[in-house]
Amino acid sequence: MTRRLVVRSVAGADSPQSSPNSSRYRDTVLLPQTSFPMKLLGRQQPDMELEIQQKCGFSELYSWQRERKVKTEFCLHDGPPYANGDPHVGHALNKILKDIANRYHMMRGSRVHFVPGWDCHGLPIETKVLSELGENAQTLSAMEIREKARSFAKAAIEKQKSAFARWGVMADWDNCYYTFDGKYEAKQLRIFYQMYDKGLIYRSYKPVFWSPSSRTALAEAELEYNPAHVSRSVYVRFPLLKPPPKLASLTGGSSPVSFLIWTTQPWTIPANQAVCYMPEAKYAAVKCSTSGDVYILAEDKISPVASTLETTFDVISTFSGVNLEGGTCGHPLIPDKVSPLLPANHVTMAKGTGLVHTAPAHGMEDYSVASQHKLPMDCLVDEDGVFTNAAGPELENKAVLEEGTDVVIKMLRTAKNLLKEEEVVHSYPCDWRTKKPVVIRASKQWFVNITDIKATAKELLKTVKFIPGAALNSMVDMLDRRPYWCISRQRAWGVPIPVFHHKTKDEYLINRQTTEHIAKLVEEHGSDVWWTLPPQQLLPEDVVAQAGGPDALEYVPGKDILDIWFDSGTSWSCVLPGTEQRADLYLEGKDQLGGWFQSSLLTSVATRAKAPFKTVMVHGFTLGEKGEKMSKSLGNVINPDTVIDGGKDQSKEPPYGADVLRWWIAESNVFAEVTIGPSALSAARDDINKLRNTLRFLLGNVAGFNPETDSVPVKNMYVIDQYMLHLIQDFATKITDSYKQYDFGKVIRLLKAFYTRELSSFYFSIVKDRLYCESENDPKRRSCQTALAEILDVLVRSFAPILPHLAEEVFQHIPYAKEPKSVFRTGWINTSSIWKKPGLEEAVESACAMRDSFLGSIPGKNAAEYEVIIVIEPGLLFEIMEMLQAEESSSTSQLNELMMASQTTLLAQEPRERTADGIELTGTFLINLEGGDIREESSYKVIVVPAAREKCPRCWKHTSQTVDTLCPRCAEVIGAK
Repeated sequence: MTRRLVVRSVAGADSPQSSPNSSRYRDTVLLPQTSFPMKLLGRQQPDMELEIQQKCGFSELYSWQRERKVKTEFCLHDGPPYANGDPHVGHALNKILKDIANRYHMMRGSRVHFVPGWDCHGLPIETKVLSELGENAQTLSAMEIREKARSFAKAAIEKQKSAFARWGVMADWDNCYYTFDGKYEAKQLRIFYQMYDKGLIYRSYKPVFWSPSSRTALAEAELEYNPAHVSRSVYVRFPLLKPPPKLASLTGGSSPVSFLIWTTQPWTIPANQAVCYMPEAKYAAVKCSTSGDVYILAEDKISPVASTLETTFDVISTFSGVNLEGGTCGHPLIPDKVSPLLPANHVTMAKGTGLVHTAPAHGMEDYSVASQHKLPMDCLVDEDGVFTNAAGPELENKAVLEEGTDVVIKMLRTAKNLLKEEEVVHSYPCDWRTKKPVVIRASKQWFVNITDIKATAKELLKTVKFIPGAALNSMVDMLDRRPYWCISRQRAWGVPIPVFHHKTKDEYLINRQTTEHIAKLVEEHGSDVWWTLPPQQLLPEDVVAQAGGPDALEYVPGKDILDIWFDSGTSWSCVLPGTEQRADLYLEGKDQLGGWFQSSLLTSVATRAKAPFKTVMVHGFTLGEKGEKMSKSLGNVINPDTVIDGGKDQSKEPPYGADVLRWWIAESNVFAEVTIGPSALSAARDDINKLRNTLRFLLGNVAGFNPETDSVPVKNMYVIDQYMLHLIQDFATKITDSYKQYDFGKVIRLLKAFYTRELSSFYFSIVKDRLYCESENDPKRRSCQTALAEILDVLVRSFAPILPHLAEEVFQHIPYAKEPKSVFRTGWINTSSIWKKPGLEEAVESACAMRDSFLGSIPGKNAAEYEVIIVIEPGLLFEIMEMLQAEESSSTSQLNELMMASQTTLLAQEPRERTADGIELTGTFLINLEGGDIREESSYKVIVVPAAREKCPRCWKHTSQTVDTLCPRCAEVIGAK
C-alpha cells in the first residue's frame, strides 16, 4: 500500500466556531462532546487508576473469568519470585508481561489459569535474616532461624503481592501458592522419593561448587560469574619419574626432565593425583635456554609458554600424546608421591601448556578421570574454605583463596618447582547471594543423575516452542554441560531431605513407608516437624518394621535440606490443573534457562517422561537508561512504586501511573536487555497522551449516536468510511497475530502507526467538516459515526491487555453504552468479513496520490482557500474517481472531502479557460487489473487555483456567494434546524 502525505492542522478545521465573525453560528456546529480528559496531570493518573480498579472490579476479574463456561483453557504457570525483598522493576517486567498474555487470552474467550507463587525457602532469605541479626546469628538454633526466615518471607510476600495487584496484574491474590506451605512441601518429598526409587537420585562423594561464605553446596544455577575476577596463576613443573615406555630415551640425557602445567588455582596442587594429556595432540620435549632443563608440553604451546617464561625453547623431539601412556611424574610439593600421566577428553589447547594438573576433589572433570582410573579423592578443604590438618601443618587452617594460596606458592618456590607466577583476569564463579568466590570441593551430597534422563529431556524440548527460538539452543547447551545436579544443601531454612542416618556407620535409611510417613506429617504440620518432633515420632518402629527395616533407634534425622531449585522446580505438580499438568506458557528471565525452566523440566521428565510446558518465553534483564547495571551507588535504581506514585521531589520524579510502566514494558524489546529511566518513561507517557487525544476525538464525535438506531449499513457508507473499516480489520488481524506470538512490542508499533498516521493525521483531518457542519442526522454524518464507533471499539480492545486502566476508563465514557461494562468482560475484537474490501484501496490510494500533489503545492497554507481541478483521460482511473465524485463539480463530494479543498472538479479533458495564477501538477498512478497480474498506468493532472468564492462564516470553506453569508450547504443545515 502506498502512503499518503501527513496532513498538518488546517486553520479553522478543528473549530470553525472559534472565529469572532462566526460567533453567531457557534451553537449550530456539532463539536465533540465528552468528559474524557485529554491528559491526566500530576496525581490524577494514579488516582484515576485506583478509582478504575475499584469501580471496574479488578480484584474480582480473575474469579469471574474462572467461573465462565468456555471450551478452552489457557494456563500460564507463574515462576515463583524469591520472597526476600521489595518489589523491583525486574518483578514489574516479568509480572506485567504475564498479565498482558493472560488478559489477551481471557478476552479471546479462554478460561485463564494463573496462580501466583513465591519461592519461600533457601539462602536468599536465610542470608537476609542472618545479616540483619549480625553477631547474634551465630547463637540461633535451626528452629529459631526457620521462624525468623518464615516471618521475613511472609512480610516480603505481602509487599510484593500488594505491588503486583497495584500494577493491574489479574489474579486471585487470596489463593496463591507458597513453597513453605505444608501441602506443597509434602508433594516435594513424594517426588524426591519417586526419583530416588527410580535410581535417579543418589548419595555420593563428589566435587561440587561450594560457597565458604554460605557454608553450603551450590548448583550451577546459583552461581554468578565475575568476568573481572583476579587469580594468581602459576606455571609449575612436575619432575619426570618413570618415562612412558615409548619415550624411554627422555631420561638418557644429563638434564632433568619435567612436565609443565599451568593453573589459576594454586591452592589445589596439594590435592594433585595425576597429570592429564590429550591423546590425539602433538607434544614436544624442549630444552630451556635459560635453565638447561628439559620440559614436556604441547607442541602448539611452545611459543606462547616460552614468551611468558621470558626464555626460548629448543625442540629436542615431538611425539603424539598417546606415547605418554604409562609414564609417571613426581608431586611438586609432596616427596615420594607419584602422579600418573593419564589421557583425558577435557584437556584443551585454549590456555596453559596442554597438560592439566588433576585434583579429583576439586574439579568436575578431574573427578571423572579419578573415577575411571580409581584415583584417591581426598579433600583437603573444609566447609569454611580452609585447609584441614590433612593438608599438613604449613597449610592447616589457612583460607584456600587467601593466605592458603600464598603459602602454596611459597612452598612451590622453596621446592624449586615454580617457574612463573602472574595475575590473570578471568571469569570466575561466585555465590549469587553473597557475591563472594566459591571453590570446588568434594563432599557427600545428594545428586540427580541427569545423564540417564538427558536424552529424553532433549527430545521433549524439540516439541516445545521457544520465544525467541535461540533460547532452545541455550537451554540444550546448558543441559549438555551438566552431568549431575547437586540437590542437597547444608542449611536450616528449607524442606528436609527425608533420610535418616545411622549413628555410628556410614549408612542411611529411606524407603516408601518412611517417606510417606514424613510426608503426611509435613502435609499436616509443615516441615518444621523435622526439627521439632523427637526421632521416634519421625521414624516410628512400626513404620520401619513395615518395610522390614533395621532398628529405628539406631538412626537420626539427616541435616540436609533440598535445593530451592528442586523446591520451585516441582511446582508443576502442585499448581498445574487437570491430569495433564502441562502449562501453555512458562515466561521468565533468561537466567532461568539454567534455573527454573531446567529444574522443572528435569523433575517432570524424571517422574512422568514429559515436559511441563508447551511454550517457553524468555525475556532479558532490566538495565539503567544508558545500558548500565542498576545499583544504588550509581543512583540509577528505579523503584516501580516511585514510577507509579512519584518520588519525594515530584518535579524530578513525577507520578506516571501503572499504565505508563506497562506501556514501557510492552514497547521494549524484552528479548534483549530492557533499559528504563526518566527518558523512557517520559516517552511512554507522551505516547499514551497522544493515544488519549485520539480516543477523546472518537468519544467526543460519537456523542448523540446510537449504534442500534443510527448505524449506516456498510454498503451505504461513504467510500472513505468503508475504507477505514477495511483498514481497521487489517489492523485487528495483525494485532491479534502479534498477541498470539507474544510480540507485544509489535502490538505497540502497530497501534502507534494506526492512531497517529491512519487516524489523527489522515482520517480525522478529513472528516471534521462532515462531523461538525452537516446536520446531526444526515446520513453522511451517521456514516462517519458508524465508522468511528467501530474504530473506537477495535482500538480500545487492541490495547486493553497492555493498558487495562485506560481501556476501562474509555469504556466508562462511551456515550451510547446503556450500562458501562468492563472491556474485559465483553470479549476480544470483533470485526466483520464485509469490511474487507481491498478494491477500495485503489480508489482511495489513487485519490490520495492526487491529494498529496495538491497539498504539497501549497505548503503552510489552508487547503480550503483553493479549488482543485482533476483531469483524467477516460479509463479505469477516471471511473474510480467518478465513484468518489457524485457530480461534476461539488464542494460536498467524497472526492472533495478527501482533497480538503473548497471545491473539486473532475474532468475527462482539460478546461478551455486557464487561470493565470493556477498551479498545474502532473503524475501517474498504477492500477492493478485481474488480481494484480496486469497493471494499467494512468496519468492525471491536478490544477490548483485560488477559490473564487467567499469564505463561509460557519464552515470556513470558500463556498459562499458573498462575504459573510452562509454557503448553500450550511444555509440548508441551519434552515432545517
